[in-house]
Amino acid sequence: MKKQNTSHAVMAKRFEENDSLDDFPTPPWATRALFESTLKKYKSKLKKMKCLEPACNRGYMSRALKEYFKKVDSRDVWDYGFGKVQNFLETKYEKNSFDWVITNPPFNLAEEFLIKSLNICSHGTAILARTVFLESVGRYKNIFSKNPPTYFAQFTERVPMIKGRVDKQASTATGYAWFIWIKNSKINSKLTWIEPCRKLLEKEFDYEDFDKTINPKRKKKNILRSQYKLF
Repeated sequence: MKKQNTSHAVMAKRFEENDSLDDFPTPPWATRALFESTLKKYKSKLKKMKCLEPACNRGYMSRALKEYFKKVDSRDVWDYGFGKVQNFLETKYEKNSFDWVITNPPFNLAEEFLIKSLNICSHGTAILARTVFLESVGRYKNIFSKNPPTYFAQFTERVPMIKGRVDKQASTATGYAWFIWIKNSKINSKLTWIEPCRKLLEKEFDYEDFDKTINPKRKKKNILRSQYKLF
């Protein structure tokens, strides 16, 4: 039996500074879980739709989204070598620019990401966030009291998110859930659980080092931006 790695490096709660880029890539199996559980009945329709991933990071979520959508538009405020470099919150979009917006946003900006996503999608929005996103008086007043999610899908397994990488051996003390809004839905906010599915949905290539594919010039650009804090 594999011994659980409980070192502080991989078994930790998630805390970030307010100005952090919140670089915690999403294991692809956690993205697939959204469609193989809560949104399973919508899968056939998604094949004709366009999705925006506005915080794409190194592309781990976007690559999984491409398994379900006709087209996935990937963007991020930081140049991780994947997708278009663009500040989602400062970019103007027309209404219904995308069918869906699905992302794991920076936690300290998740509320802003959500509100904007709901304004530009035609079918739905889903954000992967720490379970505690459900808390706080501010989010209740600004979001949940006015527009509660169609589904709150809590992972029964822990989703290990490690700073700067995906790690097959990692574990975590942080709980995650999918918060899903489907426009014109007749469902009145439903609590669901995502059953254990990691072994079923995990694939070996999910843990490839995508940093190796980044153009050296883009890497150099990132180093300079980091040194001078040019975000």
